[in-house]
Amino acid sequence: MIGVFDSGLGGLTVFNAIRTYAPKTDLVYFGDTKNAPYGNKTKEEVKKLAAESIQKLIDEGVVEIVSACNSISISLDAPLLTSLSLSKENIIEMVGPTIQDLKNREEKNILLCATQITIDSGVYQDRLKGIGKKVEELPLPELVSYIESGKNREEVQKLLEKYKQTQGKISADLILLGCTHYPLVADVFEEVFSIPTYNPANAVAREVLSRFNCDGEGKEKISFSKETKQTQRYTKRTP
Repeated sequence: MIGVFDSGLGGLTVFNAIRTYAPKTDLVYFGDTKNAPYGNKTKEEVKKLAAESIQKLIDEGVVEIVSACNSISISLDAPLLTSLSLSKENIIEMVGPTIQDLKNREEKNILLCATQITIDSGVYQDRLKGIGKKVEELPLPELVSYIESGKNREEVQKLLEKYKQTQGKISADLILLGCTHYPLVADVFEEVFSIPTYNPANAVAREVLSRFNCDGEGKEKISFSKETKQTQRYTKRTP
């Protein structure tokens, strides 16, 4: 059984990609909507919340875990994994598979759109530069809250246009959606910026397929720390 967790709804983009690549996999999802968004919290706060989410999945009988939250990637250090009796072989985070996949793409100029904590960590910038990419940064501190609260397309578009204006000239030829919530509004990104977007979910799903045991009966369990109208909308599915 494979577990997937995130700060809220965003990780469902990864969850659904895994389901597409491995339809028989038994999956458990936990979204910490009560504490979302993580992107504006401190590293210590995020690390504590990540540990709690992982423990919830372990309590469900999960043995292999996908951290579907870029803001958490910087917190998955050896002491945290050891405290949860996990090893690096038992967990897949977002950044590694994403960088490996982008390495094979022809685009050289990347606009990294992410939460403030992900931008500040430099976790993407350093590794993108390491594979020969030029990186522009655009933190989007309010966007996760917009998505979690169900803001309509027009409201999301106005927010992205505001961020675009603050950025000035953009030379990127690809937008890296560095938060798993952002693919839920990928079409709005492309309309506002007129640049193709890259969704890391598929790269992560392929990593799951190659590293984890994907045998099963296609069972699913999805839960959240706080139920909202949005969680009900996104989790309507056949058991």
